[in-house]
Amino acid sequence: MSLQDNRREYDYGKLTRESLSDNPFEQFTLWMDQALEAGIQDPTAMSVATVDGSGKPWQRMVLLKEFDQRGFVFYTNLGSRKAQDIAGNPQVSLHFPWLQLDRQVIVGGRAERLSTVDVMKYFLSRPKGSQLAAWASKQSSRINSRQALETQFAQVKEKFAKGEIPLPDFWGGYRVVPEEIEFWQGGEQRLHDRFSYRLDNGIWEISRLSP
Repeated sequence: MSLQDNRREYDYGKLTRESLSDNPFEQFTLWMDQALEAGIQDPTAMSVATVDGSGKPWQRMVLLKEFDQRGFVFYTNLGSRKAQDIAGNPQVSLHFPWLQLDRQVIVGGRAERLSTVDVMKYFLSRPKGSQLAAWASKQSSRINSRQALETQFAQVKEKFAKGEIPLPDFWGGYRVVPEEIEFWQGGEQRLHDRFSYRLDNGIWEISRLSP
């Protein structure tokens, strides 16, 4: 089968203006709950797209760790490529691909650094192995081999064998404060349902978009 013939119909359901909440965070909560109930693998996984100083875009998958009316939260190494991009251009895009439900959500907004208090609270809740990995990995930097990474992890594990593992000063988090959120529901004959929420003077304006 050629790639051109690899297609299917989207028949999970329809999305109407009447069924939408006036608040995009309430709509996102509903869809996230349904994704969790459906048993989708990694429903909190999202692609984070950034742009560097030369205008070159890049994206990577990270896990959503919290969301509320203020925005969407994730954590990362502050020396990573995404963090460096955000430092130069805080405008980012998030993408949640819930393909099993024929759905996707796209968020566009501004990434803001979280406070050290918020970062510390989350860091201390992580499994010990994840805390150690934060210390061991200089995210996005070049390494000679996996063995070098595992050696670094072993050294960090030995260093922090006793007591709590401290928060690295190069590790932090961001809250993406949205300016636009789009909900996409796959439709039959490629007549997909798309609704965009745009923030205008503190009010969310909702528009249906052509597929």
